[in-house]
Amino acid sequence: MAVPQERWCVVTGGRGFAARHLVDMLIRYEIYSVRIADLGPDIKLETHEERGNLCQALRLGRAQYVSMDLRDKSQVYKACEGAEVVFHMAAPDSSINNYQLHHSVNVQGTKNIIDACTKLNVKRLIYTSSPSVVFDGIHGIHNGEESLPYPSKHNDSYSETKAEGEALVIKANGVNGLLTCCIRPSSIFGPGDKLLVPSLVAAARAGKSKFIIGDGTNMYDFTYVENVAHAHVCAERALASDGSASKRAAGEAYFITNMEPIKFWEFMSLILVGLGYERPRIKIPASVMMPIAKMVERTYNIFAPFGMKVPQLTPSRIRLLTCNRTFSSAKANDRLGYVPIVPLQEGLKRTIESYSDLRAELLPRKEGPSKAAVFLGNGMVADILLWREKKMTYTAMVGLFVFYFSFVLPGSTMMTAICKVLMWGSIFLFLHGKLPQRFMGYSIEKIPESKFQFSEDMTRRTALSLVSTWNYAVNNLKSISSGNDWMLFFKMALSLFMISWMGSMSLQSFFVKVVPFVFVVFYIYDRYEDEVDSIVRTIFPVERLSNPEFLRLLNPFKPLDKHD
Repeated sequence: MAVPQERWCVVTGGRGFAARHLVDMLIRYEIYSVRIADLGPDIKLETHEERGNLCQALRLGRAQYVSMDLRDKSQVYKACEGAEVVFHMAAPDSSINNYQLHHSVNVQGTKNIIDACTKLNVKRLIYTSSPSVVFDGIHGIHNGEESLPYPSKHNDSYSETKAEGEALVIKANGVNGLLTCCIRPSSIFGPGDKLLVPSLVAAARAGKSKFIIGDGTNMYDFTYVENVAHAHVCAERALASDGSASKRAAGEAYFITNMEPIKFWEFMSLILVGLGYERPRIKIPASVMMPIAKMVERTYNIFAPFGMKVPQLTPSRIRLLTCNRTFSSAKANDRLGYVPIVPLQEGLKRTIESYSDLRAELLPRKEGPSKAAVFLGNGMVADILLWREKKMTYTAMVGLFVFYFSFVLPGSTMMTAICKVLMWGSIFLFLHGKLPQRFMGYSIEKIPESKFQFSEDMTRRTALSLVSTWNYAVNNLKSISSGNDWMLFFKMALSLFMISWMGSMSLQSFFVKVVPFVFVVFYIYDRYEDEVDSIVRTIFPVERLSNPEFLRLLNPFKPLDKHD
């Protein structure tokens, strides 16, 4: 009896989010042995994979891993050799708006895949595209169908190059017997996602998930990741069928969704609330956020070579968050036989359960004083400005109010005001000292002499504090003189600028502008320290200033390289 020939399929980008679920599904269905192709030199299994189907399939030889870069034609040919089907799912990070990268992978890499398939007699090619290939970044899409044309201008370079790759795959249908089709899954979510849910949780922990960009009514189609894998299998089975079914399925693109449109911000709220975080409530118009996003993107373009992380706030993402994006899967249902196998609510439940380690109650609690309290000395001044001792805060505000109307508003100079305060203070103390122990039935507590004297312990602590401050200042000057600590230099320059700016003010301007500002700013920063720090890091990536390459770029006396 003849031994049945082993049948292989290839999954490019096989270690990606959706691709892992497809690989697992293909292994379970046992139609093909699975060749997993990805950039890494070897495969590193996660804990749950070591106990699952993939580990067993690798051990039994029903799955194998090959290292492959789509841009290297020889590696692509090696990965596709002997395969009957190729699921082309590899793509670069869509959040990086880098045209050169996206074109080299999504266009040139796809050309390499098509060439390998046609020359190695691969029978079927299923390409993972994106609904964004028909999105111009301006006009929303409601129940979009595959008849929608590509726009003249795409929202970003990822969408533009994905559309080019998709067009190449459709054009290749029928070449040397190759049957092709394109899958356009909309907004994939589910267990194993390293972008959507982790980004949402990071935003929630930074206090940024309270905000809704736009009016919050825009509708979206989300697709549970297992349904995406199922759609790929449906497409392959349709192309593999005989007669008219395969002809109707081939050479076409298909929108894939859960067929359950939902408000975008309601979907985000369900995930956040499911993990124990606050539901977004504060609405910010897109017109307000767009200029900020453009500034963030420009900042990233400047600092990206020095290690700045890809920002979450970009113009293309603002447009995606505020537009309607719903699509019809009727064509996929008719020609591929696709029907979602996991409902939206069940998909949400499984997703939330899979991220139990990111729940709000597991958020580590911050210990110790806040940065604002440390900056203010963690003493009486901190208690007043941070409203920790409300009685002291109100007393200080009344004192400042009286001082302003008694001395500042009349136009007194600083020296005159100080002298008047000392004079009234002396009068008060003198009269208080003359009063009897009991006056009109009330006991009058005299101020003890110790209140006017420094104790030995207080004197020692004050002296140590002064010496410590002096040594700290000297160490900072030494660090600045070395020319390496740019962060310290900028802090010092900013502090001196603020002091010179306040010193140039009149006393009246100081009380009207600076004092209320200090009370408000320190109070807000003490309450929302993480949120403020996160926003500052997003807009001003100052931590990159310590990068040696950046410092070298700033140095006007740097020696010229031979290649400069």
